[in-house]
Amino acid sequence: MKNIIMVLGIALFCVAGLVIAAEEKGKEVTLKGEVMCTKCALSETPDCGHAIKVKENGKEVTYYFKDNGKAESYHDKVCGGPANGTVKGKVVEKDGKKWIIPAKDGVKF
Repeated sequence: MKNIIMVLGIALFCVAGLVIAAEEKGKEVTLKGEVMCTKCALSETPDCGHAIKVKENGKEVTYYFKDNGKAESYHDKVCGGPANGTVKGKVVEKDGKKWIIPAKDGVKF
């Protein structure tokens, strides 16, 4: 029984490590567009979060932030409505959506 628990614990640890490694492999980019609140402007989430809409190949693409939502220092700038800005960070794709992990001080207006 102890061996089974130990094996499951090791497997869980390895899976968590792979998920973190996959997120860190994202390519660092700077996106320029409209930064907005995912609750107030997009009506997509029950709580405030952030996203940036950019133009890529003639299409509008939304990148969702992996951040601390309304606790971020820049939240008040975009909760009332979108603001033009840039976001520097690592981009990853997960569940059919594009995400950006903003670098420290990576969000500028």
